[in-house]
Amino acid sequence: MNTFRNLPFMGVIHVNNEAMKAGWVMGDPNWSNLGQGQPEVGHLDGAPHRLAHFDINPHDHAYGPVEGIPEYRQSIADHYNRLYRHGKSSKYTIDNVCVAPGGRAALTRLAASMDRVRMAYFTPDYTAYEDMFNTFTRIEPVHIALTPAMKFRIAPDDLASRVEKDRLGAILISNPCNPTGVVMRGDELAAWVTLARRTRATLILDEFYSHYTFTPDHPGPASAAAHVEDVNEDPVVLVDGLTKCFRYPGWRSGWVVAPKAIIRTLTAAGSFLDGGASRPIQRLGIEVLKPARADQETNAVRAQFKIKRDLTVRMLREIGVEFPVEPEGTFYAWGSVAKLPAAFNTGEKFMREGFKHRVLTVPGEFFDVNPGKGRTGTSPLATFVRFSYGPPRENLEAGLSRLVAMVKAAR
Repeated sequence: MNTFRNLPFMGVIHVNNEAMKAGWVMGDPNWSNLGQGQPEVGHLDGAPHRLAHFDINPHDHAYGPVEGIPEYRQSIADHYNRLYRHGKSSKYTIDNVCVAPGGRAALTRLAASMDRVRMAYFTPDYTAYEDMFNTFTRIEPVHIALTPAMKFRIAPDDLASRVEKDRLGAILISNPCNPTGVVMRGDELAAWVTLARRTRATLILDEFYSHYTFTPDHPGPASAAAHVEDVNEDPVVLVDGLTKCFRYPGWRSGWVVAPKAIIRTLTAAGSFLDGGASRPIQRLGIEVLKPARADQETNAVRAQFKIKRDLTVRMLREIGVEFPVEPEGTFYAWGSVAKLPAAFNTGEKFMREGFKHRVLTVPGEFFDVNPGKGRTGTSPLATFVRFSYGPPRENLEAGLSRLVAMVKAAR
């Protein structure tokens, strides 16, 4: 059938498909999925009870607004104003919020809405950005590599130089960063927002891990919303949802917070791309974002996932995995396996060997975002692995123990 392109599975989906060939079945408790970017979705100590039932409003059997129902959009705006806009004269309203059926759908709406633009992207970063660039070719990607020597960061002054030199009209990055766990906040993040305001380069921040932050000197969620001056003038676009921070990935509820002119364009794009998000799920999302419940969930997530982060880093360091940066956020540990035995001293070999021990991991080269495969040769991220500590602690510890045994047996 020559009508269709042969599209390969990418990133985590590729890992899952390869694991299935080795006998993995999603949900099998005998396996540990340290690859997929999914937080544990069941009971979590200190968190509110999981929402399990809802009544459907008869009106919600009908089509809903493409931009989301007003009540949900208002609760999202209120959530941002409460956490990040206290004391500021410019506040987010429902006109600054667009709801989408998941984070990828939100990014797709953004990309479909953009005119020809030179957009900076970074490596390592979220694998789906490569697919986005390959699909929406009006966007000209401009690569900026973040290296271990740089601690996977770029100084705002250096970024400003790149904006000028490369004539950048937009900047895309995940913060907290998937996969490195680097978190920009405080003065550093404020400088990025100031740069966007001064140069008018649109700053697109994928903030899906905004509540997973573990830096004791900066407690609480991290978002550029805290540094925006005028919510309708500053060219700052934020993408988030219920998927990670509130541990409801199956609900497929994402959103974009941005100047209202951008929201209008995203709504137009959504009308032909996806038609809008589920109305019943949006009503349930309002419950999730109620202040007391949201804060309880956030506090529990940070406390329990920090325990799992410390466990993951400690056990993997004991067998020689090196971490150029301590994970400050997300639920990933970004480690180099270069000094492990030759049988698994690259991300690909480590993944394959891990399958034999019923553990999934993601090779680091998948985060070497490379639109059109314009960069050739061995990826500088080939010796890295992204380890997810998203699974429940018992399953996580079992998987880590099997990886420890795997490496020790080869020595």
